[in-house]
Amino acid sequence: MFTVFIIGNIASGKSCASRYLVQRGGYRIDLDQMAKDLYLPGSPIVERLANAFGPDVVAEDGGVDRAILARYAFATPESVQTLNEIVHPALIEQLGIMLLPAQCCSVIPASYPFVVVEISVAAACTEAFVLADEIIAITAPVDVRRMRAIERGMDPQDFDRRSALQPSEDALCELATLVIDNSQADDGLFEALDAWLSMKGLVAGQQRLGGLDG
Repeated sequence: MFTVFIIGNIASGKSCASRYLVQRGGYRIDLDQMAKDLYLPGSPIVERLANAFGPDVVAEDGGVDRAILARYAFATPESVQTLNEIVHPALIEQLGIMLLPAQCCSVIPASYPFVVVEISVAAACTEAFVLADEIIAITAPVDVRRMRAIERGMDPQDFDRRSALQPSEDALCELATLVIDNSQADDGLFEALDAWLSMKGLVAGQQRLGGLDG
């Protein structure tokens, strides 16, 4: 099964691109959601997060209080690295299992012509890139992304803090096999994705999404 990874910095439009490709027939895997699903009460990952960031990251049910974890984990480059070192090995292992060929034990229905994997922290997942047939970077200037994030309700200081911990647009694009510029609030993103689908010979639906988030 053809697999495409979608990468991009905050408010670049990667989530919008991923959802659009779902409307075009793809099966979506969101690594952020997969990471949250690992925060089960009593799991070794929860214990390691508590040891690294403090016991108050543990919620009343024994899982993870994601708001408190985010406050600690996204404070510095070092804390982000600590979070990635705890979570990403298990995450990448689980992703590899999901993307096994169908004749083995894939959990993805064979009716989907391609898989879309949305990745927020691309630099920490490069060892998983061997699982992808294509890596698409969705890019936009930081001032454009900041405006988008604020318009959808994000605190400006929170954006600035998180954005400062992410790679530059140039560094991000160097990880990709294809770069799509999403700096304009028009249908350019969708048109570029449709052109890519056509070039790859992948099945395309007819419904078109709006919005520029992710």
